[in-house]
Amino acid sequence: MSSSYVVGEAVEPADREACFAVRKEVFVAEQGVPEDIEYDAYDAGAVHVLAVREDGVPLGTGRLLHGEAAAAKNGGDPEVGSLGRLAVTREARGLGVGAALVRAVEEAARARGLTAVDLHAQTHALGFYERLGYEAYGPEFPDAGIPHRAMRRVL
Repeated sequence: MSSSYVVGEAVEPADREACFAVRKEVFVAEQGVPEDIEYDAYDAGAVHVLAVREDGVPLGTGRLLHGEAAAAKNGGDPEVGSLGRLAVTREARGLGVGAALVRAVEEAARARGLTAVDLHAQTHALGFYERLGYEAYGPEFPDAGIPHRAMRRVL
């Protein structure tokens, strides 16, 4: 597979549907997350980012919560965004898509005046986020039956 792809905010309805399709493939089908908890009320107001191959095939997605939605997730700080639902299709793993999506979320956070980004990382992905400048804090906790840790990167 070619490693040529583009990453940007998913503003068109078809782009958002592609984001949801990637999440369903990775979280629901691969990881066994119940579909009824994968999609939530935060999706409507979130900034979604999408990576697509040159031929339009979606490769990955992530979302940024900001404002009140992010404050509800991060302990009440409206200046801290919340990165979540980062998913890369099996065929695109190892191509830098995940890192490009994280950087796109950070760019969206900066554009909205946020000072840091928090996330809840699956513990197997801690090293990935650490390489991108995130630092883990707090104890491990389960989310959808999968062990996670909270992480933060100051922008």
